[in-house]
Amino acid sequence: MTSNNNVVLDVAQLRMRYDEKDVLHDVAFHAKRGEVLVMLGPNGAGKTTTIEILEGFRRRSAGKVDVLGADPEHGDELWRARIGVVLQSWRDHAKWRVRELLGHLGGYYSPYSTARIVRPWDTDELIALVGLTEQRDAKIATLSGGQRRRLDVAIGIVGKPELLFMDEPTAGFDPAARRDFHDLVHRLADLEETTVLLTTHDLDEAAKLADRILILAGGRIIADGSPEELAAATAGEAEVRWTRDGQRFVHTTTESTKYVHELFKQHGEQIEDLEVQRASLEDTYMALVRRFESDTAAEPVRSLQEVTR
Repeated sequence: MTSNNNVVLDVAQLRMRYDEKDVLHDVAFHAKRGEVLVMLGPNGAGKTTTIEILEGFRRRSAGKVDVLGADPEHGDELWRARIGVVLQSWRDHAKWRVRELLGHLGGYYSPYSTARIVRPWDTDELIALVGLTEQRDAKIATLSGGQRRRLDVAIGIVGKPELLFMDEPTAGFDPAARRDFHDLVHRLADLEETTVLLTTHDLDEAAKLADRILILAGGRIIADGSPEELAAATAGEAEVRWTRDGQRFVHTTTESTKYVHELFKQHGEQIEDLEVQRASLEDTYMALVRRFESDTAAEPVRSLQEVTR
């Protein structure tokens, strides 16, 4: 396992079996302090099982897992106070008011405050952070779906977690709320040095948020890298588009940089509206999953280099 003191999440040879079925096969990855990891994968790939093991809610069949320096199976209250969880949905406490509930929950974290991390968040600051100031005194039962989701996020971070798990956190968000959420994740990672591991089916969101992307398929990590690394590793041809003398041109090439260089050498300032369109994260994701599902690789893939051979 990784020994770097900056590593807060370290997984090696993680396996999970239900009866006679293996749902996780030697899963291995790590995350550093302040890093945002996004886990992608088809339904049934093992994402939720993996996260539940890391949270300490499910016992693994085999492998080593280190979360904030401890095995999640044996994490005590101090360890759990350092972790935040945003579930897909949570419908309790409908009669509580927003500020009242967050203040109450925050009180549980006060004994675990440290010189480095003062817990919990100030209640009004937290409410403003998730965009619920106007609803601070509203009963939870009266909140809209998007407002309720903002509250779910606030509940997950009320204790200023060092490691935050989020399962489909923006489900039900409108575009404005989603943009605010992205800003919140970047603030937590950049200013609070919170490590974030989240799952999503929104590939555009993954590209905007992730420092690294893990793609899980068939219970295996089939790719691990930044959005740019994954796109570059799987990209084949790129489309170069430009205008010259009012005429639009499109050329497909596997060497776009070289082609653009030659294009300017030949035509110079006559080139206008130049665009180079490479594979999107969605193209990359689909290519990697299809490659795995078609069994083109005989052995489990454990690295970006292996998946792109």
